[in-house]
Amino acid sequence: MKTLHTFAFVLSLAVLAGAPVLTRAGVAVPTVQVGARAVSTGYEIDGVIEPVHQSVISAQASGRIVRLAVKMGERVKAGQLLATIDDRESAVGLQRSQAQVTQSEAELRNAEANYARARSLQSQGFMSQAALDMAETQLRAAQAGNAQAAAGARQSELSQGYTRVTAPYDGWVLQTHVEAGDLAVPGKPIVTVYAPLPLRAVVQVPASLADSTRVAKEVLVQLGGVGGDSKWVAPVKRSTMPAADPVSQTVVWRLDLSAQAAQNLLPGQQVRVRFVGGQASRTVVPAGAVLRRGELTAVYVASDTGFVLRAVRLGADHGSEGVEIVAGLSAGEQVALDPVKAGLSGAKAAVTVSSR
Repeated sequence: MKTLHTFAFVLSLAVLAGAPVLTRAGVAVPTVQVGARAVSTGYEIDGVIEPVHQSVISAQASGRIVRLAVKMGERVKAGQLLATIDDRESAVGLQRSQAQVTQSEAELRNAEANYARARSLQSQGFMSQAALDMAETQLRAAQAGNAQAAAGARQSELSQGYTRVTAPYDGWVLQTHVEAGDLAVPGKPIVTVYAPLPLRAVVQVPASLADSTRVAKEVLVQLGGVGGDSKWVAPVKRSTMPAADPVSQTVVWRLDLSAQAAQNLLPGQQVRVRFVGGQASRTVVPAGAVLRRGELTAVYVASDTGFVLRAVRLGADHGSEGVEIVAGLSAGEQVALDPVKAGLSGAKAAVTVSSR
């Protein structure tokens, strides 16, 4: 502890030497008395923000990529053209199918006319029943041929449509996997798109902690920065995989976030996930009382002559309950709630609020 106090004294001199000292006599700064209090405990682990709707758009036709119409980071609308595949072969197939439809329609009309004449002649006794049956058979064959040709034409139209790769929904282009001139084959990725909302936090929990996370009273996701700029929110939906990954020995949790909570988040952003268990006694102070200078953290401790800057080591951030102090403070000491005012020359401790 002596070494830590010596370091705090050096840190105080460094901070004061790096900035002009403001003098304001008689500044009263509210303080809080340091003491242990019951806070929620649990297990914390890093997670990653992922879009709920993300799709890898692949080719469904073979041919050269004639045009790649989008770039990474562009916004797209549902149905918007993403890429075009050489459609000359499919266009020829479509023309052939349309010609077959025209031919089958002509054969069907001829078969219908022959059947009508045969039925009229058979009713007058000029044609046998066998001849009428033959005409009817030819009519049914023409009808089947026409249906087959129409189905072939629809299939050719679908194949022709596969040469135009379009967006399935409104979103953003996350990545392009090809360039114009590349060869496309069925199943080859062309573009990856994602919808900006909704988003979810995905966390991989070690299999050894799977049981403790399943019985957690609450699951929270930390959004924003650290300290006073962060907030913990509860997901609107949570789900977990029923089995562990055999390679990484982890269990995947998916935590869907509300639209309001996900407004300022981006896919790939790292967040902190807390599985809340029971409660434990910890020394905490309000997050606003902690002064951060790069990687250094400190608080202003009240003394007989004013305030002294003291370096502290922080533990877990318990949100509205405060930030845990692992080392640097003792029970009963008074910490300034406003470190900016506490740094003014002549600042004195005012009302003391107990942290317990």
